Amino acid sequence: MLKLQIADSEFFAELAENSTVDALIELLSDGPLTLEMSDYAGMEKGADLGVKLPQNNQQMDTSAGDIILYQGRTFVIYYNTNSWSLTPIGKIKDTDADTLRKALGAGDVTVTLSIVYPEEEK
Repeated sequence: MLKLQIADSEFFAELAENSTVDALIELLSDGPLTLEMSDYAGMEKGADLGVKLPQNNQQMDTSAGDIILYQGRTFVIYYNTNSWSLTPIGKIKDTDADTLRKALGAGDVTVTLSIVYPEEEK
C-alpha cells in the first residue's frame, strides 16, 4: 500500500501491478519522499519525482483518487476526471472527490509518500 500524508490527513492507496510501481517501491525503500504538488487544470495535483520511472501507458478515464505517472517523471493525484494515455500507479481507498479536494486544497500542497503494509494502516 502507498501511504499519502496530506497536511493532517492520511490516505492509503492500493497499488497497480506494473514496472512503474516496482520502481516507485524501490525509490521509497530508503524512506518517505516529500513532494511539493501544484494544481493543474482544476483536475489534478502533480509534482516532478526527480527521477524517471518506467512508463506503462494505457488509455485511461481517471476519477478522483486515481494516482498516475505522467511522462515518466510526474507523480499525479486526480481529484476530478480526465481521459488520456497515462501510467496507472494506484487508487486511493475510502475517499470521495469532495474529501480529496478539501485535503489537497486550492493551491500548492505538500504530500509525503511512503510504503506501508496493511497491518501498519490506521
